[in-house]
Amino acid sequence: MKLLLASQSPRRKELLSGLGFEFEVVKIDCEEIVPAHITAGESAAYLSELKSKAFRELKEGEVLLTADTVVAIDNQFLGKPKDEDDARNILKLLSGKTHQVFTGITVKTSEKTITQTDMADVEFSTITDDEIEYYIRHYRPFDKAGSYGIQEWLGMAKINKINGSFYTIMGLPTHLVYEILKEI
Repeated sequence: MKLLLASQSPRRKELLSGLGFEFEVVKIDCEEIVPAHITAGESAAYLSELKSKAFRELKEGEVLLTADTVVAIDNQFLGKPKDEDDARNILKLLSGKTHQVFTGITVKTSEKTITQTDMADVEFSTITDDEIEYYIRHYRPFDKAGSYGIQEWLGMAKINKINGSFYTIMGLPTHLVYEILKEI
């Protein structure tokens, strides 16, 4: 089996490697547009499948893994911030509240496609304006859905509680990936 990871995320690379799998990183160019009728909960799986469909046809013995993480609060998508102002606004919205993180994965072979989504609730304590400025200045969270990484300072300092998998919040539900790849 030749495992192909279609992600440029250093976190996903680290997690997949930590599971003990050898893999090659591949690039997929895909416009990530979610139709209006798709809910926040469905969007991670939708985007993960969309990426897998955008990849070339797989050869015998190749396995493609795609993933997408969506952060939502009150069924409102919170994507990657466009700039510092957007990151500030997103973090202010999350401050003192519980939000959801959905990570969808798609595992595709030449014969079949398996897509699953995992969800976790994340509760933040109140985040002050100074803390938001510190985080943005030092961690530059512009490549992260919801403007934060759970494994970074903001996650360590301001998350009160999570209900679900830490790794789902980090961007790859490792327990799902492991079980699917083990079967394949």
